[in-house]
Amino acid sequence: MNEAAWWNDPLFGVASTVVSYAAALGLSRRWRWMHPLFVCSAALIALLALSGIPYEAYRVGGDLLIFCLGPATVALAVPVYKHAQRLKQRLPPILGGVLAGSLCGVTSSALFVWAAGGPRELWLSALPKSVSSPISIEIARQLGGIPELGAVLTVLTGLVGSMIGPEFLRRVGVRDDVSIGVAIGTSSHGIGTARIIRESELQGSAGGLAMGLAGIVTSILAVPLYWWLG
Repeated sequence: MNEAAWWNDPLFGVASTVVSYAAALGLSRRWRWMHPLFVCSAALIALLALSGIPYEAYRVGGDLLIFCLGPATVALAVPVYKHAQRLKQRLPPILGGVLAGSLCGVTSSALFVWAAGGPRELWLSALPKSVSSPISIEIARQLGGIPELGAVLTVLTGLVGSMIGPEFLRRVGVRDDVSIGVAIGTSSHGIGTARIIRESELQGSAGGLAMGLAGIVTSILAVPLYWWLG
């Protein structure tokens, strides 16, 4: 394929992503349950598949946006700082919720895959799916799972949780902002937190705190499992 083709320019990856995400934001304003990241990812996959443009060409520009992911994730700490006093007053139930949610996330995913007859590598990859990608990838690698598969399952968990989680919580009677934030942050990490912060800064602050705590708790829970499997 011609290396001088226009799609090998970094601007292609950046522009296609920005345009797709802008369109996805427009759709999410009409259907609030639809996460823009889900629509944007589907649009980019369709674009590359239908046009025959190799992923490597898109990645030249896409990696420039990935560089911004770190600062964007750290920025979630800003609402945590702004609402630190309110969160501190409810720290015991927040810690209890994160611990219970992390235990449920780890055990339910592994048991589901195991009960379905999935191989050991699959359930080890699915085990840390509820924490942010850098943590889940490393946990999957250390336990003997497939890091790449772990990353895919982590993103899917965040997307599904962000789209159906808030509405599910409301339907079962959970209305408190902190409770919603802790539930989404623990189960759907940064993707879910980015979704709820658009509706309530307090929800986003609780989600950001829960996301960080869940990463710590899940990493600690993986230690005895690592010793057992070793």
